[in-house]
Amino acid sequence: MHQHTEFKLTRDCEVTLIPSGQKFTVPAGTPGVVTQTLGGNYTIATSYGLSQVADRNLDALGLEQPAAKAEGKNAAKTNGEVSEEDVWNQLRQCYDPEIPVNIVDLGLVYDCRLIKKDDGGTRVEVKMTLTAPGCGMGPAIAHDAQAKILSIDGIDDADVQLVWDPPWNQNMISEAGRMKLGMI
Repeated sequence: MHQHTEFKLTRDCEVTLIPSGQKFTVPAGTPGVVTQTLGGNYTIATSYGLSQVADRNLDALGLEQPAAKAEGKNAAKTNGEVSEEDVWNQLRQCYDPEIPVNIVDLGLVYDCRLIKKDDGGTRVEVKMTLTAPGCGMGPAIAHDAQAKILSIDGIDDADVQLVWDPPWNQNMISEAGRMKLGMI
């Protein structure tokens, strides 16, 4: 969609630096290129390195939000009945900003539980890891997963925890993920 698009920032733009996870403001006039557009997040390369840009800042890149996002179609509609598959489908919309494979197919999600609450709502608890324990993007990826889970109709609470046991390794990548990465 916008991948490989060159841009020159039209205004200062808040980004998350990759892989540190630190917030940073890239100044107006900085040229760059969009390197990845997956899961509603945008990875850009500038003279400051790789960064992740939230969709609310696409205008700084001179880009418009995709029609589906602008119309609010990313939320999963379940008519109040939530299944574990609904949650897994939303988690498949979360991506590491450096790897073009979703966190489920990367093997980063270890556990997903739905808990019916006394008030009729549903709480989701997810345990996930990262490809490297020192990755500063962990909180950003976990927050993205939580936001996508909370977009499901019928989910009113979500807790996404980063865990390190067992340690992640490439054998955890699904066959679909391996194909996408050219490992098969």
